[in-house]
Amino acid sequence: MSKSLFERLGGTEGITQIVDDAVEAHMHNPAISARFRPYLETPGKLDEIKNHSVHFFSEGSGGPVKYSGRDMSTTHRGMNISPAEYMHTMDDIVDVLKKHKIDEETQKDVLSILWSLKDMIIAQ
Repeated sequence: MSKSLFERLGGTEGITQIVDDAVEAHMHNPAISARFRPYLETPGKLDEIKNHSVHFFSEGSGGPVKYSGRDMSTTHRGMNISPAEYMHTMDDIVDVLKKHKIDEETQKDVLSILWSLKDMIIAQ
């Protein structure tokens, strides 16, 4: 039997490290850093966002964790995220997956999920 995406990403610990590194990458990406750097001034809010992200991706990848946050449309409403900004976040995430030595098939599975969310996030 094959492993779930959750397991292939390293479980909660692996997903937590991926989320931490992805947020860090977003903060240093000049194309999208303006959306992320303000959270440095509110560390509690940044921790909350990271925690929600870990739970969201853990549940969505087949893990036992339950996500209790808002849906993607509600979360991103009013942010007016452009298609280019969304692509930059995806690029950062792929780079982080590679850094964590996540295999290519698992990277494709993650990208597929991210791509499926785009209409709930872009231009909301």
